[in-house]
Amino acid sequence: MTATMPAQRTYRTLNPATGELLREFAFIDNADLEAKLATAHAAHLAWRDVPISEKVALFLAVADLIEARLPELAHQATLEMGKVLPHSMAEGSGAVDMFRYYAKHGEELLADELIEVPGFAKVILRREAVGVVLGIEPWNAPLYQAMRATAPNLMLGNTVLVKPAEICAGSTLMYDEIFREAGFPEGCYQTVLATPEQCSTLIADDRIRAVTLTGSDRAGSAVGAQASKHIKPVVLELGGSDAFIVLDSADVDVAAGTAAACRLVLGGQACALPKRVIVTDGIADEFTEKYVAAFAGQVLGDPFDEKSTVGPMSSQAAADLLQEQMEDAIEKGATVLLAGGKVDGPGSYFAPAVIAGVTPEMRVYREEPFGPLGMIFRVADAEAAVALANDNPYGLGGAVFGAEEEAMRIAARLDTGGVGINAFLGSPTEVPFGGTKRSGVGRELGRSGMDQFANMKTYGIGG
Repeated sequence: MTATMPAQRTYRTLNPATGELLREFAFIDNADLEAKLATAHAAHLAWRDVPISEKVALFLAVADLIEARLPELAHQATLEMGKVLPHSMAEGSGAVDMFRYYAKHGEELLADELIEVPGFAKVILRREAVGVVLGIEPWNAPLYQAMRATAPNLMLGNTVLVKPAEICAGSTLMYDEIFREAGFPEGCYQTVLATPEQCSTLIADDRIRAVTLTGSDRAGSAVGAQASKHIKPVVLELGGSDAFIVLDSADVDVAAGTAAACRLVLGGQACALPKRVIVTDGIADEFTEKYVAAFAGQVLGDPFDEKSTVGPMSSQAAADLLQEQMEDAIEKGATVLLAGGKVDGPGSYFAPAVIAGVTPEMRVYREEPFGPLGMIFRVADAEAAVALANDNPYGLGGAVFGAEEEAMRIAARLDTGGVGINAFLGSPTEVPFGGTKRSGVGRELGRSGMDQFANMKTYGIGG
């Protein structure tokens, strides 16, 4: 393995609430990276044959350890990323749920499928491990995302190298300790503080058998091209600008409360959050009043303060970008329903804001606004809502609120990977998660979380 190391680059943890540099982590050198890859490959050769019952015991041990250390893990995630502490606690709980789900259902998810084929006594479809999987993970949910790539692969028999985002290495590195303490064989899970150049080298290496990335569509395009060049499976969970459609038949109180709450999870910094609220004329005024009131009621402050409901954004660069997008919309005629934006002083605080009257020439019409900016689109009817919802380069998720039959009919026409009906679907462990268009390819979680990285091997038995 060869790769050129850039000069004086590090993983840097800045406290987004203060701008203070907390810690720097050196990029892994090439020799250590090779050692980790060799260890992961050797571990796979043994791990793939470990009985499921033994894997289940280890999975439950990991779940218990994450749960026991949840306050510590959540504190680290909030310190690095800036989201309020309850959101980090919930994120860590999601990782616990993943390991308990695969522990409970691993055997059935990996069970052989029998297929009737003329001329054979039986044909078996079996899911088999392939080797080492590289997971390239984002900064917005470091406790959850790293395990979303890890849990299904480990149950399948693959081993995992996780490359965290450069601003939140501390959160992900804590998992190395947890897996060791749980008793996992060395090499089954490892965090690698790699450079982008080193990631490219890993993808080219024959011992890496598959790649998963969660991040921007720009990063996904680059990683997808590299994986394709080397003929390797890849799952890409990329950006999203999900529509939250509210029909005249909706319960306005429930819809407005849900839309506002979902928009502000992780400070509005998550791909699957509903960023474009599309409301039909009949209830638009009432909905808008309640949605704006919900935003206005948020408390911006120290993410460790229990009174705060919104913390700082992950970085000054993120806050600057959102400010530019909002100002671009306002300059081009968007209506300000709730004034907000970057706050002067230390930290990367952005006060929640709501705008309306967004039109196609504005950046936020097609770009993903990643932060606490709400956008309300008023349309004449359900047909116009569908057209507007689909007029977007992304297709990750969405929601439709209204009478169930009508909402289901509208949801069926949305070009997305998932949709909630009178609810926010999110990404439950039990169901496939992923999108269409520029939101990516492939699925994670559920059975799909295994199938995407399995050798779907067929055995034809004569007789």
